[in-house]
This record gives sequence, structure tokens and C-alpha cells, in this order.
Amino acid sequence: MLNKYLLSNYGFKYPIFLTMCHMTACSLLSYVAIAWMKMVPMQTIRSKTQFLKISALSLVFCVSVVFGNISLRFLPVSFNQAVGATTPFFTAVFAYLMILKREAWLTYVTLVPVVTGVVIASGVSCLFFSYLCQLGVLFPLLIWAS
Repeated sequence: MLNKYLLSNYGFKYPIFLTMCHMTACSLLSYVAIAWMKMVPMQTIRSKTQFLKISALSLVFCVSVVFGNISLRFLPVSFNQAVGATTPFFTAVFAYLMILKREAWLTYVTLVPVVTGVVIASGVSCLFFSYLCQLGVLFPLLIWAS
């Protein structure tokens, strides 16, 4: 909600800089929690392959946050959060499409009311004023789910 306030109400025009601040704060606070507070054990990277996988995941997450922050300039937070609730649905769909991993049938059944609720909420919240705005929110979810 602070991001929405900064980007829309206050007129802050730099969503990528906002994302950089977000990522820097997360990194520093994570390091404090791991190294100084010993909340979880420090782990080392064991191979170049593991490093590349972590880097790719980090890049995808960062791009997702950038697009999420950009979409907050144009969409209500409620709509953004409602669409974010569909992440488990897209994760299950892409897991099946990409690696043919099937979830339990109960998982798919429980996702139906979530997706139905998001469709209803998006119709009321965004009023379908632009498919482009909706894609601006869905794109990071598609990237994150894959």
C-alpha cells in the first residue's frame, strides 16, 4: 500500500528505483537476520549451476516486482491483490504444461472458487477499462509461476 501511495498519490515516477530500494532493503535485512541474529543457518553456494539457478530466480522475481510496482500506478491495490491470489492456479497450470506435474484433484477443485472470485472482483474493481492494465498485473504472475 505504501508503494501505491508513493506511485499514485505522491506522484513518485520511478518504479524501478522503488524496486531497487525494495530489493536492497530485503537483502540487507535478510543478511542481518541470517548472519547476526542467527535465525537460520548460513548456506553456501555449492556449484556454478546452483549459482545460475539462484541468479535466474532472483532476476525473475525482480522483474515481477518491477512490473507489479508499475501496475500500481494504474490499478487499485485491491485488484492487484486479487490477481495475486491466482498465483497458485498459474503455478499448477504451468507445472503441468512445462514439466507434466499433476497436482491432486483436490488442489484443482480448491482453485476453482479462488479463480472465480478473482474474475468477479476484477470485473467490479477494474471495470474492464483496459485489457492492457489487466495484462500488466498478470504478466508478473505468469513469469513468477513459470
